[in-house]
Parts: sequence; C-alpha cells; structure tokens
Amino acid sequence: MTIQLELMTQADDSEGQLGTKRMSNMQLETDYLVVGSGAVGMAFTDTLLTDTDHDIIIVDRHHKPGGHWNLAYPFVTLHQPSAFYGVSSKELSTGKTDERGLNKGLGHLASGVEVSTYFEDVMQNTFLPSGRIRYFPMCDYLGDRKFQSILTGEVFEVKTRKKIVDATFLKTTIPATHTPSFSIADDAWFMPLNDLPHLDRKPDNYVVIGGGKTGIDACLWLMGNGVDPDDIQWIKSRDAWLLDRKNTQPTMEFFNDTMGAQAGQFEAIAAAESIDDLFERLEATGVLLRIDTNVKPKMFHGATISQAELKELRRIKNIVRLGRVQRLEADEIILDDGKLPVSKRSLHIDCSASAITNLSTKPIFQDDLITPQTVRSYQPVFSASVIAHVEATRETESEKNQLCGVVPLPNHDTDWIRLMIPFMMNQYQWSRDPELRVWLETNRLDGFSNLVRSVPEDDHEKRNILKRLRDASMPAMAKLQQFAAELDKKHGTK
Repeated sequence: MTIQLELMTQADDSEGQLGTKRMSNMQLETDYLVVGSGAVGMAFTDTLLTDTDHDIIIVDRHHKPGGHWNLAYPFVTLHQPSAFYGVSSKELSTGKTDERGLNKGLGHLASGVEVSTYFEDVMQNTFLPSGRIRYFPMCDYLGDRKFQSILTGEVFEVKTRKKIVDATFLKTTIPATHTPSFSIADDAWFMPLNDLPHLDRKPDNYVVIGGGKTGIDACLWLMGNGVDPDDIQWIKSRDAWLLDRKNTQPTMEFFNDTMGAQAGQFEAIAAAESIDDLFERLEATGVLLRIDTNVKPKMFHGATISQAELKELRRIKNIVRLGRVQRLEADEIILDDGKLPVSKRSLHIDCSASAITNLSTKPIFQDDLITPQTVRSYQPVFSASVIAHVEATRETESEKNQLCGVVPLPNHDTDWIRLMIPFMMNQYQWSRDPELRVWLETNRLDGFSNLVRSVPEDDHEKRNILKRLRDASMPAMAKLQQFAAELDKKHGTK
C-alpha cells in the first residue's frame, strides 16, 4: 500500500472513472534516507524513531524487511540469544529459554522464520503506523539520493534535510546467493546449504565445504537428522576459535558465567606473556573454544557455540585440511595442497560463504553520510541503535565519532586483539557519559549494562567479579596495545 501511494497519482479517465497516471522522476523529501531494511537498518531506524520526531524514508530491494533473513537457509537460527537481537523497542525472545536440543537451558535462539516475521511485524505495526516512516521495498538504490522501483522502473529523487544512512556497508552474504570461489564440474553433485532439506535421494556421503558457522550448522543439522558422523567429510581451510554461548546470556542466572568470563578475559590478557600465551589463557579460562584441541585455529569470526554442540561436532573425525577448494570434479576435489578422492555419489554442500564480506572500515559519521558499523564486538544491531542515539543527541561530528569508534570485524585469529582495543575504549567512553550510561541501561539490545546495575549491594560474590573486571581493565588495555604493536611490526603495518 505504501509504495503504491507513492508511485501513483489519481487522474480522471475518459469514462469519468478515477484512473492512474505514472509519474517520472518523482520528487520526495525527508529528514533521513535509510538505505537497507536489514537488521542494521531496522535497528537504526527504530532508535531514531523513538529518540526524535524526524521523518524517515527506507529503501530496500527485498519485498519485505529483514535483509538477508529473507533468503536464509530453512534451519538457520540466531547463534546469540534472541534477548538482544532485533530492534530496541520490541522484544524478540519474550524471555524464553530453550527447553530441548543442543541449546537446552540457554536463552532462546530464534529461527529464521521467527526473525523474518518479527521484522515484518515491526515494520507493519510500529514503523508505518507512526506516520513518520515511508517504506519503499523492491527498489534499487542508485546512489546520489536516487532509487528505482524494480517492479515499475519508476525513479525517485530524494531531498534529505538531514542525512543518508548506508545500512548496507557491512555487505552480509548468504549461501543462497553466494557464488563459490571454486569451479564445479557439470557432473559433480553440488548444492548450496539452502537446498539440503529438499534432498530426494541418499548420497554415499556428505562433503561439507567450509569451516565457519555455516559449516557448523550443516554438520549439526545432518547429525540431528540421523546422519552417521562417519558419513560426513568436513573440509576446513582454517580452524576457528569459537565463543562459549553460555558466556553470552544476559540474565542474572548466568551472571557468574557472563561477567565472570569478562573478568577472566581481562585477567588473561593482563597476565599473558606473549600472543600465543594469550590464546592459551583465553582457552583455559573458557573464553575461547576450539573443536579440535590438537589444531591451532587461524580464524576468528565471533561465532558462538554451546558445549553440547561442541561435543556433537567432535564426533566428526573425517576432517580435511588441505587448504581451499579449487575445483570439484565428479570423483575428486582439487584443493590448494592436494587432491581428495570422492565417490561420484558424494554430495558437496557449499558452506563457504562468509557472513560479512566487507572487512574495511571508515568513520561512521562523515558530513551528511552515516555508515553504521560495529561499535561493540559481535553486536551489529546494538551498534546500529547506539549510533542512531548518538546521532540524535550529540551535536558535533567529532564528538559522535569519538563515542562511536569502529570495532573492526575479525577474520584471522589475531584480529581478536585488534577488535578488543576499540571495544574497550568505547566502553570506557560510554561509562564516562552520564546520559549515555543511563540510556544503555534501558536499551533492550544492550543486555549487560542493566545486568551490572542490578547487582545487589550485599551480593559479595557478584560484586567481587565486577571488582576483578575493573582491576584488570587497565593492565589488559596496556597489554593489548603491546601485542597490537608486535603484530604491526611483524606485518609491516602501523
């Protein structure tokens, strides 16, 4: 309805009936033009809607909000608790705990269908009824404040009184639209992860290509549906460090795990004598996990995993570590460091798409452009909400960028060090800002500020954990800066 109203104007036809006449290069005016209605764009818009009285136009090429969730594989779920995902003004999880499965006892992990339905509900029942948001789905942004309807070809020009928000910068990729980096012979049995539930015949075995979160999901789904782990070959070009999901639970029940892990993390950093020693300490304190304790990970993407999932994945023994796949043939796989013979009835499952393909960074606030990026590690929607609040409440660009230092997305194992420095600097800046500190305590997407504030004065065990965290924070920052300088020297960067 919204886009139809914007696309058409009424005109009398020859029979005296109301007809329609298309307008070309329609002129629109708004305060903020938000490009992208994925999770980041929705979280940013929600906070801007709450904190200001501005008018907003949202443009997206999908037919409904949610971005990549519209094309997610059927059995995908969040890998962090639903309690701090989505938009700040509307609960996603309703405080639920998973009562069965490999996430049993931990905060609910919403399914892809749940997330997609949630974002549609936010758009239809919160955003549009406000009267201050106009939504243009099925439209391509052309740049220079212009966008075009995919369905009609209509071109719109937007005059912005305030700013443009590029909520597509992080460039999320998904298996359904991913183009593999390797070639595939016509007679090789190959499919993206999305097609796996539609399998209509049994293969000799399953070859999972990709060692990240998507590969983990594929392996767990196969075994969860009765596939013998010995029938799975798992190709990993790199092993990954993972996070224990138990340490991400934003409820008082898990305070000792969540905040205890934070304190243990800072203490491990402060005590580390080298970068290798740092990762050994992080693993020993339970901050980082790895599937195979005999293989040193070279990758870190911030994926979380439960202990039950970890135990299940360790049942897979046929792990292939011969570098990246170069070509799939019907009876063999050509990799960087060798060849892997396979049956002509082997099913190759592509899980090689990276969730985020744009690892570059730029200032978030630049003149009339806002480019949301992560300002807290692993939490893009929370970050988008913070950025919107800072935009709404601060005057100067320098102050805004100071409060919203970019936390770079990790790829290599040592990127963990590089992301921790701006993460800790942002947390320090926020703690010194009284208005922002209060706002964080009421923001549903934060999850942890209110948890810390709610500790009773007479709960000495929890108070001691917070003291450990504070005492170790400055020594940890000094050690991180030392290690970052060592990495810069090793790689010839500044």
